[in-house]
Amino acid sequence: MRPANPGRERPAEARAPMTVSVSETAVPAAAPALRRPSLVGRTRAGLAEALAETGVPEKERRMRVGQLWNWIYHYGVRDFDAMTTIGKGLRGALAARFSLDLPEVTAEQVSTDGTRKWLMRMPATGPHDRGAEIECVYIPEVDRGTLCVSSQVGCTLNCTFCHTGTQRLVRNLKTEEIVAQMMVARDRLGDFPNRKAPDGAFVPNDGGRFVSNIVFMGMGEPLYNFDGVRDAIAVISDDQGLSLGRRRITVSTSGVVPQIGPLGEEMGTMLAISLHAVRDELRNELVPLNKKYPIGELLEACRTYPGLSNAKRITFEYVMLKGVNDSDAEARELVRLLKGIPAKINLIPFNPWPGTKYECSDWERIERFSEIVFRAGYASPVRTPRGRDILAACGQLKSETEKLSARARLMLEQEETAAVPAVAAE
Repeated sequence: MRPANPGRERPAEARAPMTVSVSETAVPAAAPALRRPSLVGRTRAGLAEALAETGVPEKERRMRVGQLWNWIYHYGVRDFDAMTTIGKGLRGALAARFSLDLPEVTAEQVSTDGTRKWLMRMPATGPHDRGAEIECVYIPEVDRGTLCVSSQVGCTLNCTFCHTGTQRLVRNLKTEEIVAQMMVARDRLGDFPNRKAPDGAFVPNDGGRFVSNIVFMGMGEPLYNFDGVRDAIAVISDDQGLSLGRRRITVSTSGVVPQIGPLGEEMGTMLAISLHAVRDELRNELVPLNKKYPIGELLEACRTYPGLSNAKRITFEYVMLKGVNDSDAEARELVRLLKGIPAKINLIPFNPWPGTKYECSDWERIERFSEIVFRAGYASPVRTPRGRDILAACGQLKSETEKLSARARLMLEQEETAAVPAVAAE
């Protein structure tokens, strides 16, 4: 018998039908009012700019930035008056111009497996802007708590197996909006020191962990928002604030080859590649970006990824699609393609969504695929689907932004139609 392969626990839905039980809290949508800009999520340079606007002399700014940084990111305070190391006058001046607001959580869903999905609305930027919406997912486990964050509103890649890919790209998220997702998670989990958890917060009491890892695997392609993601990682990993080590941050890309090297050089995070196929013809269909950056170019960029080693392996994600990419021959070709690359291969049972044409591979087929990869010397854990019942699993995220935009367009068209005088038929 082969030795046990860590992470290959047979998922519950492979043993018995899953009973769906969803806990959901929703807040009725309302037209958001323009608010004072928030300091939460800003870089050190961004806080220095805010202090300059407030009239703080340049020679004081570095010290004041350090104070703000500690209160905002270490303690997670939501009121300037709580910043007791800062003089009352400056606290008042900051409060008059800025806020410490987080994005609004308009809906929270809780899966039967404990996964939590938050729909967040970003602050409005103008009187006709409802505020962009994105989804963020928290996955609690005994040894870690993983936060899956979004980098864009929507997506432009159109991967055919991915629900997010059916949503048009609205825009890149700003650095502050990326960081704010972690701030919301820590707030909702009561994960700030010396601070009472807010009403309704979920505080792990079963040996689970708070946010210990972040994966950029939510909505959007992170490397198409390179600057925003880079600056957000700098904030998240700063050891004076949120203090999450870069080895605990994974950036997943569908294969934006020119940015893979700079990702390693400038961010130094772990790298994940959404591969999903071993032939260009099939990957062109599943991941259309492959037409621009084919498999050969992508894997060459992986081989030269800065810092690559057995201790810093690349994760290759491979969604298991029934009768599409799950044959023994494809498993063997995957092994051949990755030869010489320190790698781990995550096999992802396909997570269905309304309207998809794909099905998940049978469990026995996934087992056989994993067996071939494992015997070739690669870790090949089968990722147990989490949050499927609330569409929070890999490839299922899709915000309500499109629906809101569609409704707004329809209302505008109706208003315009009503304003046009009727023309009598001849």
